[in-house]
Amino acid sequence: MALSQSFQQKLLQKLSPQQIQLMKLLQVPTANLEERIKEEIEENPALEMDAEAESDEYDINSEDQQDSEDRSDDEFESEEQDAPDINEYLLDDDGEIADYKTKDDHYPEMGDDKVIPIRAEVSFQEHLMNQLGLLELDQRNTTIAEQIIGSLDDDGYLRSDISSLVDDMAFRQGLEVAEKEVTDLLLQIQQFDPPGIAARSLQECLLLQLKRKESEGESVKQAIQILSKYFDEFTKKHYDRIQRSMGITDVQLKDIIGQIIRLNPKPGGNFSSGSQVENFIIPDFYVINNNGKLELTLNARNAPALRVSEGYRDMMKEYEKGSKKDKRQKEAVTFIRQKIDAARWFIDMIQQRQATLLNTMGAILQHQQAFFLSGDETTLRPMILKDIAEITGLDISTVSRVANSKFVQTEFGNFRLKYFFSESLSTDSGEEVSTKEVKKILLDFVEAEDKRKPLSDDLLTEMLQGKGYNIARRTVAKYREQLNIPVARLRKEL
Repeated sequence: MALSQSFQQKLLQKLSPQQIQLMKLLQVPTANLEERIKEEIEENPALEMDAEAESDEYDINSEDQQDSEDRSDDEFESEEQDAPDINEYLLDDDGEIADYKTKDDHYPEMGDDKVIPIRAEVSFQEHLMNQLGLLELDQRNTTIAEQIIGSLDDDGYLRSDISSLVDDMAFRQGLEVAEKEVTDLLLQIQQFDPPGIAARSLQECLLLQLKRKESEGESVKQAIQILSKYFDEFTKKHYDRIQRSMGITDVQLKDIIGQIIRLNPKPGGNFSSGSQVENFIIPDFYVINNNGKLELTLNARNAPALRVSEGYRDMMKEYEKGSKKDKRQKEAVTFIRQKIDAARWFIDMIQQRQATLLNTMGAILQHQQAFFLSGDETTLRPMILKDIAEITGLDISTVSRVANSKFVQTEFGNFRLKYFFSESLSTDSGEEVSTKEVKKILLDFVEAEDKRKPLSDDLLTEMLQGKGYNIARRTVAKYREQLNIPVARLRKEL
């Protein structure tokens, strides 16, 4: 087969490097923007923070610095001669440096016995291993017990089968053990603190805790009986079946349920995992109601003061003035020009990011003005990404990037921008309303219901239809699940 060459023209839509960088910056939340800027400054020495634009104090210092550059060297020499010697502030009467003038009791020095206090946290595994040391076990049983403890999850449950533990010890440690040995040691570990540890199921976890309280009264014994014989009925809240089988009254059942709900279903959850990080919401926008007029401002962290390094600009000027145009000088000029261009691009991207954020949030504020004035969720209007894209002239993907990772602070709390987007639902009068309005009314119905006779999905559908909303039962069930509301049977209380 003969080879041939041909020319072909194609129209392709590709994003420029600057557009790609802007898209990435739009996705970065305010909390991580400073870190992203620091990374860019470390990678590009031609980019730096504009300290002069941050405070008037720096403006004063910069003017003083400019004045000092205009002075002659003789003036500097005279000032250096008149400058006070630091030793005058450190030396005592004997001519030696006093210790109290160079030591800070709040910060320990090298060689001192002082230690900065650090809170010591004991992990869940360490807590159990410390208790294991109190048992008189030989090396074989200690190895088996350590395998059991190491197999517990963060909630304190043993999810692995006994046979799986036996196989793991045989393959990984070359230790042949019987399932009975593992079970016997598991029963001993289940007596450790906190109560309910090393359980293989929720039922076993609750029973382990109740058995330690068995001497506290008859209701605890009856709770053990219910969880042992009628666990499925209890979880499904078939209380009438339990009462008929055990012959107990409503008051007795209420006491029993009170004993059970005070138990801890996750006994290992109270311990630090060593990697817990506190998360704080840093709003990207602030909306203030100034006598009925909404004012939108952008978090100052979204508009950092950046500039191209003066040193790199001066270097560029010096190289351009130079008479020598050798290879090394050309390479240096090319490198400096690339860094300066990259710095300008990044500054421009930050400014475009700021304008895009304000443009998008301004359109959302205009569309949902009633909510920002009242805070009433039922006043939210139907709004999708396409609506904001048409108002702002931005692409839907750009609006999506802004809405998914940004927060706005209002007098009613902090909200993710995505919160304001919802589908529409029609009423009997043909009016389009937000699905959030329907969910809010649905939640109000559930909160006001008689917990002894909770409202079924059919009744909730009839009530919503009675308010004029054209909604089907399956839609009510879907909204109920989205609101994390269980079915009527599981909402029943005595």
